[in-house]
Amino acid sequence: MGNKKCSVWMFLPLVMSLFTAAGVWIVYFIAVEDNKIFPLNLDRTPNSKQNPDSKRNPYISIAGDVPPASCVFSQVMNMAAFLALVIAVLRFIQLKPKALNPWLSVSGLVALCLTSFGMTLLGNFQLTSSEEIHNIGTFMTFGFGTLACWIQSILTFKINIKNEGRKAGIPRLILSATITICVILYFILMAQKFHIHAARIQWVLVMCFLMYFGTLAVEFRLCRFEIICIEEQEHQEMLTSFSENLSDMSEYQTDQV
Repeated sequence: MGNKKCSVWMFLPLVMSLFTAAGVWIVYFIAVEDNKIFPLNLDRTPNSKQNPDSKRNPYISIAGDVPPASCVFSQVMNMAAFLALVIAVLRFIQLKPKALNPWLSVSGLVALCLTSFGMTLLGNFQLTSSEEIHNIGTFMTFGFGTLACWIQSILTFKINIKNEGRKAGIPRLILSATITICVILYFILMAQKFHIHAARIQWVLVMCFLMYFGTLAVEFRLCRFEIICIEEQEHQEMLTSFSENLSDMSEYQTDQV
């Protein structure tokens, strides 16, 4: 990087990844401490018929299903969804001037926005109270999240910002493939009722998602985003001045002809 300064925006995806990872693990440890779920390092889940009062499987949604863990879980997911939405918009703005296929960058933005919305459903509608809505949030988060990862990986290679497409693209391709495999394994293990293994895959899946968001710091460090606020009167004056300049140029060109 030489003497070039990194943009402070690089910390946004890093903060989102680290904050969310720390938050969901706090939820897990609260649930384990309150004897609500089994620990992830358990060899096998005891038979619930023999243990009617036994703890539940260590899925993230189950860990954050009842207070006090559910309160932390809701807050973490809401903050994560907000930061993911901001990152999605900034990423779209960053790629828009360079995108040869606008539909691809728009698709990436839409997929990330739907992923963020799914995260809010996960956080605010607990599994036992609103199972259908919670499951919709799960499918949106994992489904559109996986799609967004592949789209962003393709855009990384196609646009190749500052010739760093390969540096960021290869890890993203590996993470996208890992995420896809984890999603497939997760639903297969769920269907086979291998819950302890499905829960472990789910945790790996979520951590891979967060690592993927963290890789966006590579390009964000090269860009500076600014918000320009102009009062309405100043805006009108600028438009008037611009129109007058165009008129003068038109008259000048006519005279030249």
